[in-house]
Amino acid sequence: MPVRRITDIKEDDDEFEIIDAGAGWVKKHFGDISKASVGKQVAVGGSTGWASGYLFGKVGKAAAGALGGSLLLITIANHQGLITIHWGKVEKNMKKARRKLEKDADRVVPMILQEVKEFVTEHAFLAGAFAGGFLLGLAT
Repeated sequence: MPVRRITDIKEDDDEFEIIDAGAGWVKKHFGDISKASVGKQVAVGGSTGWASGYLFGKVGKAAAGALGGSLLLITIANHQGLITIHWGKVEKNMKKARRKLEKDADRVVPMILQEVKEFVTEHAFLAGAFAGGFLLGLAT
């Protein structure tokens, strides 16, 4: 399919080209990691684990700070009389959400754990290196 420029596209055109930038790059540079050498699996797993752990730690700290700060402001506003919190409704909604979460978790969690178990057993070096890198990234 020839590449069309923006100036060639008319208003009544409904043909689009979707470009997948992520998957092609990964396959081009790494191929099938599970068939690569152990060293390459450990290097890829460790580096991606470290990057994921590092970002998880930074984003987690920011999210915890934002959540804690907003809860503190809501509590202060409630004590100052600026807002009114209906604790009965809050408790009712929390119980309802908890029941729904427990019901969904009983159904979904075993499936996720089974998929993780299969992946780890098939890609032991990659998964082990990722886990180690993730913990190092969290500590950084």
